[in-house]
Amino acid sequence: MSYNIHHANPPSKAGLIDVDAIAAVINKYKPDVVALQEVDVNTKRSGMNEAVVLAEKTKMNFYFAKAIDHEGGDYGVAILSRYSLSGGTTHKLPTAEGTKGEPRVLATAIIEVNGKKLVLACTHLDAQRNDTNRVLQINAITGILQQETNPVVLAGDLNATPGGAVINTLDQHFTRTCTQNCGFTIPQVNPTKTIDFIAYKPSTNFTVLSHTVIDEQYASDHLPVIVTLKIFRE
Repeated sequence: MSYNIHHANPPSKAGLIDVDAIAAVINKYKPDVVALQEVDVNTKRSGMNEAVVLAEKTKMNFYFAKAIDHEGGDYGVAILSRYSLSGGTTHKLPTAEGTKGEPRVLATAIIEVNGKKLVLACTHLDAQRNDTNRVLQINAITGILQQETNPVVLAGDLNATPGGAVINTLDQHFTRTCTQNCGFTIPQVNPTKTIDFIAYKPSTNFTVLSHTVIDEQYASDHLPVIVTLKIFRE
């Protein structure tokens, strides 16, 4: 699952933090792995470590990657996993000088499934209208992940739609789990575009069994994406 959780603030409830709603979505669909974006850790507005709380409420392991300081705490992305996590790493992504872009990161961690190690990667790219920083960041991400010798699954909010420079670059290095009639992911009510993706390295022995955008309109301003991948031994 890939899910931008809007720091657990339901868009219809200004100022409310409802981490239970996010946990309920995860628990309902029971993904083995979740890539989370917009995660608060001990910020003034949220008042809790959302990575820890969500891990506890879903009974999953977690790795949090800080992108920025925010309101006395941290803000970034996280990975949840029903499998053990190891090798958690936070990779800082580039931002062009003078653009005033918010710093972004790539989180990576390793899990082992049926005796095979997999690299999980989660990110949230720049949100500015211009693609400048997103192009820099997706190039950095593909460079980092091309060095991995284990199979790689990348998930996140790329703040870009298919057909543009960012997703075209992604497609040069990764296989998206859906490319036709995939379902829009934002806004949460009457969504009009897809900016949340799950993809894997083409050399990986994966088969996509399903790709679904979940129609959950309360918990966040993004709809979660859930994919079932079949993993083959080499």
